[in-house]
Amino acid sequence: MRRLVVISGKSKIIATFAATVFALTSIHLAAKAHIASLQREQEQLEKTAFSTQQSALSQNGSLNTLQTIPPVPPTPNSGAVTESAANASSAAKIAVVARNSANPARQRQVIISIADRQLAVIEQGQVLRTYPIAVGARGTPSPDGDFVIINHAKDPVYRHGDKEIAPGKDNPLGTRWMGLSLKGYGIHGTNVQSSVGKAISHGCFRMRKQDVEELYALVQVGDTVMVRRERDAMIAKVFTAPTSAEPAVTLAVAAPGSDIQVPATATTATVETTEQ
Repeated sequence: MRRLVVISGKSKIIATFAATVFALTSIHLAAKAHIASLQREQEQLEKTAFSTQQSALSQNGSLNTLQTIPPVPPTPNSGAVTESAANASSAAKIAVVARNSANPARQRQVIISIADRQLAVIEQGQVLRTYPIAVGARGTPSPDGDFVIINHAKDPVYRHGDKEIAPGKDNPLGTRWMGLSLKGYGIHGTNVQSSVGKAISHGCFRMRKQDVEELYALVQVGDTVMVRRERDAMIAKVFTAPTSAEPAVTLAVAAPGSDIQVPATATTATVETTEQ
């Protein structure tokens, strides 16, 4: 009987121990599963945070890239032209375009009528001034066509072949020279005031001293000069209208001459001309 009681007591102890071990194992497994779940949630949170950070960095990088892209510089409406004595037709054309683009409102044209022996200055379709001129003689006629004023000179030095005359009362060019884009030809003063109004020059256009100095102040390098030998409708409209009611004049766009040189301005210059 005592032996059975002892066995029974041992069985209870074993059963209690087994139950305790089972309970502890269950608790351990549950705790382990909970820890694993927490770790998975933590990893998920870290992944989400990393993705968000990467997205923000990518956006910031794009913005910074956009902000650091240098703006495209505007295309210049004009280029600088270096003045020289050499013939450079392309440089002259660029200079004329640049001048007109820089000051589009200030565009004047010179109209010359060989038949009328007169010169007019036109601005925005209106006749500003008209002047009498001397034109080429029968044997040395003035050229007709469309030209450009390529240089200015005050008190020019006259040169023709080996002959050279300094500024002064004996200078055939007078006090002002406005060279055209046809080599050797221009608008200038004269030391023979009585020649103005006649067909007597060697092709250039002569003006009286006061008139040529006034014209010099009205025009500039790059202005066009339209020379017409015959009296067409435009010439008649320019030179026959009364001064008090000068009409608007519609002009064709003048094309520069084929022999264009680099434009230049000078207070004194030596001018090679057809005048003798």
